[in-house]
Amino acid sequence: MQPFAPTAYPIGGPGSQPVDEDGAELSYLSMPKDMQIYTPPSLPEPEAASGCPQGVRLLERLLAQLRSYRVLEPSRVLDLLELPEADRQLVAQALGEGEVSILFSADAILRAQETRLAGIWRVQRSGELGQLLSDELEVAEIPSRVRDLAFKDAAAEVRCDGAVPEGVLTGRSILTELNERTAAWRFGDLPHVVNLTLLPHVPDDLDYLTAKLGLGPVTILSRGYGSCRISATGLRNCWWVQHFNSDDKLILNSLEVVDVPSAALAAQEDIEDSADRLAEILDAVR
Repeated sequence: MQPFAPTAYPIGGPGSQPVDEDGAELSYLSMPKDMQIYTPPSLPEPEAASGCPQGVRLLERLLAQLRSYRVLEPSRVLDLLELPEADRQLVAQALGEGEVSILFSADAILRAQETRLAGIWRVQRSGELGQLLSDELEVAEIPSRVRDLAFKDAAAEVRCDGAVPEGVLTGRSILTELNERTAAWRFGDLPHVVNLTLLPHVPDDLDYLTAKLGLGPVTILSRGYGSCRISATGLRNCWWVQHFNSDDKLILNSLEVVDVPSAALAAQEDIEDSADRLAEILDAVR
């Protein structure tokens, strides 16, 4: 057997395949530059935590709620404003800030941010002058206000009759499909996904769909390996879901008929994992 002779180029990378006679070369997606993983929040010293007993007790209550919670149950809410400022800061430091943010365009003074523990959300409402009116921790797969507000004023159907702009190829048929699916969809049904990445379309189709569907009042932004943007549309139970790689290149573009896309939801396994991590955090601060 002849000994293995290394090639001059990395296997599977640029230059590893011969150039075609017409001069064309294979192109490859760039590899991810980084990947977000769970990192524990920076915890206060036990001596500092001992001066914030109400904050520690709230974390203990939060742990009990996590251990008993099951997805799709009503969310569990704990009020942070009832705590002294130092205790509230202790809780915020212990939980940290996670990768998922929720923007409510119809209510700019409302903000939701997932903590570093999946399934624990910090939901704040501010007054017109910036004063904090409410500050809550919510245990849920998604904050309840997302389902309450995302399609509160959405249309049951988007009209697609009349003349279609020149250049639109598949936009009308996609919109007809979405109208049919949203009319038939009921809570608990499997999502219906229109994968625009795989469907033949042109930029005019996307412009047509954007104009017809409109933008709803809720946008969910998730960072991690790449990022994900999930936007409610003006059609009931229809979301626009876009995944980007670490170079901010759009790699998956889809329309999803469902109450909330699964990419935004904490799973039961996430809730249970968060309970274990919160128990470790409590052991560290006690």
